Amino acid sequence: MKSIITLPASSQALAFDGEPSDAELDAIEQELPLILAERDLLDVEIALLDRPVTELDAQRLRRHRRRVLAARRDLTNRTTAQSGGAA
Repeated sequence: MKSIITLPASSQALAFDGEPSDAELDAIEQELPLILAERDLLDVEIALLDRPVTELDAQRLRRHRRRVLAARRDLTNRTTAQSGGAA
């Protein structure tokens, strides 16, 4: 059997308190519209799993897919504009 050697903890590992940093919270806040749009799309898809899709359901599904695409586009454009890169 091989022995397990414990490595000394680095100062960064000791400083981690389990909470997200301010930069991580800012990134989450920036992505929140996309997260919410994807959640709403998933809710619609789950609702349609066990029943036939009507025309109204299909419209709902298309509308939520468009919202996800728009949120992705906006996030990508915002990220590109902040980094100063050309699209």
